[in-house]
Amino acid sequence: MFTGIIEVQGKVSEIVKKDKNYNFCITSSISPELRVDQSVAHNGVCLTVTAIEGEKHWVTVVNESMRKTNFETLRVEDLVNLERCMIANGRFDGHVVQGHVDKTARILSIKDAQGSWLFTFGFDDPSNLMVEKGSVTINGISLTCFNVSEEQFQVAIIPYTYEHTNLGVLKEGFRVNIEFDIIGKYVEKILSNKVP
Repeated sequence: MFTGIIEVQGKVSEIVKKDKNYNFCITSSISPELRVDQSVAHNGVCLTVTAIEGEKHWVTVVNESMRKTNFETLRVEDLVNLERCMIANGRFDGHVVQGHVDKTARILSIKDAQGSWLFTFGFDDPSNLMVEKGSVTINGISLTCFNVSEEQFQVAIIPYTYEHTNLGVLKEGFRVNIEFDIIGKYVEKILSNKVP
């Protein structure tokens, strides 16, 4: 389990395709502290560390994850947000994040709000599980959404988040990973199975 509070950004150093899977080599300041078989969120995707080489670690992304996340658009030198799983006695600063991406969204606009940035995201299909002022995970970042509709939503990004995550380098048209709030997903599941 994760909280959506990004620790560091890593850089994609190498991408190797093997059969239908892709192996990503990530360079980061926390790579030497990781261990093989550890779960780490990469842009909000929970991945298992498969190897460690000094300042680098490797993870494998299966074909299903490639299709459903923005990993298919990642290239060498791109930045990814990294978060290690939550420790049991740690503070819960964000919200419950599983590292299971539900879908991607496209950045429709980025506006300078004089002290913050207003990001507008749009969905390809008009369905989502977001509520006004609720939690959403974007590229692994725990954020509060507003101006929510079935087609799009907005978030406000403070300078710290803009400078310490990859939102600061993304442009209009880029795709991001979205994980809806787990509580909303369970509520939707219960209601959809309710017998009239």
